[in-house]
Amino acid sequence: MSEIVERCDVLIKGGQVIDGTGQPARSADVAITGDRIVALGALNVERAEHVIEATGQTVTPGFIDVHTHDDRLVMSNPEVTPKLSQGVTTVVVGNCGISLSPWTGGHTPPPLDLVFSPEPDEYQFPTFAAYADALGKHPSSINVVPLIGHSTLRCGTMDDVDRPATEAEITVMKERLRESLEAGAAGFSTGLFYAPNKPAPAAEVAAIASELPAFQGIYATHMRNEGEGLFDSLDETFDTARRAGCAVVISHHKCQNEKVWGRSVESLARIEAASAEQSVGFDVYPYIAGSTVLLEEMIQPSKRIIVSWSAAVPEAGGRDLSDISAEWGCSDAEAMARLQPGGGIYFSMDEADVDRILSHPMGMIGSDGIPHDVHPHPRLWGTFPRVLGHYARERGLFSLEEGVRKMTGLSAQTFNLKDRGLLQVGAFADVVVFDANTIIDTATFETPKSTAAGIDTVLVNGAIAWQQGAGTGQRSGRLLSNPGVT
Repeated sequence: MSEIVERCDVLIKGGQVIDGTGQPARSADVAITGDRIVALGALNVERAEHVIEATGQTVTPGFIDVHTHDDRLVMSNPEVTPKLSQGVTTVVVGNCGISLSPWTGGHTPPPLDLVFSPEPDEYQFPTFAAYADALGKHPSSINVVPLIGHSTLRCGTMDDVDRPATEAEITVMKERLRESLEAGAAGFSTGLFYAPNKPAPAAEVAAIASELPAFQGIYATHMRNEGEGLFDSLDETFDTARRAGCAVVISHHKCQNEKVWGRSVESLARIEAASAEQSVGFDVYPYIAGSTVLLEEMIQPSKRIIVSWSAAVPEAGGRDLSDISAEWGCSDAEAMARLQPGGGIYFSMDEADVDRILSHPMGMIGSDGIPHDVHPHPRLWGTFPRVLGHYARERGLFSLEEGVRKMTGLSAQTFNLKDRGLLQVGAFADVVVFDANTIIDTATFETPKSTAAGIDTVLVNGAIAWQQGAGTGQRSGRLLSNPGVT
């Protein structure tokens, strides 16, 4: 029997609903009023302001990108086109120890230059409250979950980041993190792999992260080493979170060196064992190449390197480092030095490890896209359709329902996003309508800025933000605060 609904703002009719829990798809209509789902099932709606005919389409919760560097993009491109176009309705920003706030000025060494504007004083915020206020006044098309970066705190607090912080400096960083959490920040991140963060011992990280439990804040970490030191880094991560008393998310879990290829079997077992004792999660992107700033230490483990941008030689963007070094008659390391500052795409992983990590039930999906690169990694534009199209539909690595769960329900649960990530009555109406038979990434390493196929409609907080290949101009995204903020 049909449920009678007198009126709604948006009715999505006749689609195959995948609710984000991992349960099988079912035929259902979705009624939305304001920013919430008000009815779900066989509906008889007497009046709807907008009707979306979804027969033959799949309807799911909006995708949650749990690992991004979109801190500035949500302001400089409020449509957040690379993400909205692939069905992403929420982004977690401030990862890898890098956030736009709180920033008290000064030099922005790599990798902070991946997020900070090259223009002085542009998109710089002395407090997180100032960042939140700017987003409130000029909202983006999608929701923002903000983390506070350890490297940002260190560079804004310390006169020299090539050493551990003093007790006095740790106190300042703790105060700035607490102020940020009180203003709504969702957690704290580290990039212990990077120069500004590398000298920080685990005790420093744990001391700062101890501010998180009072706000149910998340600790996300780009670990100290994802190659030969992978297992020591995992142990450090678990121990740091235990000492701080907080939940931890391992960023972009991978085996980033031929010497540890195949050992994802062991790393996943280690993560599973830790999760039985404490709150642990991890995210993963669906590619065998990563991307970050130009780093000489990444030359050896990489089979191929593409330059994603270079301030010294702008025309190098999109070219292979090996071709540039051959042209210049020098080593790859010498060529990289001449290209600095810049970014690179590093082919350093094995497909079997990517498959194994991606298909693990604990694995959330995070793009780790770097939006301001001249020639970005294709994950910026293609991560989520690639998971559903290539890995679920074409390769059968997991079901479509499981793929959706890994980018919706699981992510919302891990990051304490209340009433998000599920299609159910009362939930916020973040919704994607797509063709399960055609959804696929079209972004490649050669042409990375390419809109995905198969995405029909995207709603954010009940507003239609993307439809039939274009944004609608709606700016209905919100800043999603930690649960400790009243």
